Amino acid sequence: MTVMAGVMLRNRDLDFLVDYKGFFLEFYDPDGKRFGFPTFPYHCAPDGLVTRRQLRAAGLRPAGQPVIAQILWRHKKNTRHAYLYRRDLAKPKRVATPAQLAAVAKALIARRTCPTCEQVKGYYIPRRSGECLDCNPEVN
Repeated sequence: MTVMAGVMLRNRDLDFLVDYKGFFLEFYDPDGKRFGFPTFPYHCAPDGLVTRRQLRAAGLRPAGQPVIAQILWRHKKNTRHAYLYRRDLAKPKRVATPAQLAAVAKALIARRTCPTCEQVKGYYIPRRSGECLDCNPEVN
């Protein structure tokens, strides 16, 4: 059995299909022999391993931990991947400070302020002209 950093990197159902039924599963490589990295098919990740999106949905972040494994799947003619992280090593997401939130708000207002008429518009000023739609009618 492959155990990496306290996480069991096997799937009993997939092992049964490969070992006893003789199936070839293209993206099942828990030992990392074919892909150089433990690899699992779509929807077959071991318990305790999650993707970055799953961490974000749970309010967590990887916190500098290394990637443990990957998921591979085919989409149309492309092979896609998602890296897997240990959920138990994840930390809570960092919260922006009031100063950071104020800086972002100020930057967003600057993007909506026309440099010619100095009015704050309800849309972002087009970068191609650098002026609002009232000051530069050719943009319309």
